Amino acid sequence: MGGMERVNRIWNHPAYQEALEKLTAYEAEREFCRHTPEHFLSVARLTYLLALEQGVEANKEIIYAAGLLHDMGRYLQYENGTPHDEAGVMLAGPILQDCGFSEGESAEVLKLIGSHRTQSDARDLPGLFYRADKLSRSCFLCPSQADCNWPEEKKNLEIRL
Repeated sequence: MGGMERVNRIWNHPAYQEALEKLTAYEAEREFCRHTPEHFLSVARLTYLLALEQGVEANKEIIYAAGLLHDMGRYLQYENGTPHDEAGVMLAGPILQDCGFSEGESAEVLKLIGSHRTQSDARDLPGLFYRADKLSRSCFLCPSQADCNWPEEKKNLEIRL
């Protein structure tokens, strides 16, 4: 199985599409950054780019799987307050299994999902994934940037990588 076949299986998985639909509905009127497929892919692309630049061993399919799935649990955070990283790990496991990821590969993806909100400067995949998630936001374009609760030093007020 080459290329991104399993990642595309995730995209087409009914549970993933259902979660995405719920998330989109919850965020329809959200003033600040939304959690969209474009964001998910930006996080994956930036993580892979950072890994290549920094010489960190990285499996593209693992990174893209984590990118698609990392905010999947956010709709549960809206529904019942469950932190979305924890909810994402819970929801992603069965999808990864259905889509042909081995137990070891699933563990790598789930580690990225579970730690994507944990600040890290480490030069490892979880650290790169965390930074890519933050770098993916173009605060300098955002009309709501002044009202955003992100600290000023965290905001991307210029193009950077």
